[in-house]
Amino acid sequence: MSELSVTPEPPYYAVIFVSRTSGDVVGYAETAAHMLELAARQPGFLGVDTARSDGVGITVSYWESEEAIGAWKADADHTSTRATGRARWYDGYELRVARVERAYGWRR
Repeated sequence: MSELSVTPEPPYYAVIFVSRTSGDVVGYAETAAHMLELAARQPGFLGVDTARSDGVGITVSYWESEEAIGAWKADADHTSTRATGRARWYDGYELRVARVERAYGWRR
């Protein structure tokens, strides 16, 4: 994605997913794009910012509520893809959920 996410006024939630991949990453980019498409259709999804370089990826998705995050986690396709990621692509990852209390930005 080239544009930064535009989110509503806080509060809302951020899910921060930091991962490291190595070796055979065939199919990873396509699968990640598909997951993003599916997430964007979920009720409560607000947006996403993502960056990837040298095998490290950082994806921050924004959600209206913890319930919306839980529903995305429980999605069958998402669940299956997480298992595939652990088996095929990830050396490791960390996931953090944070409540956004304050947010501001600037654009040219």
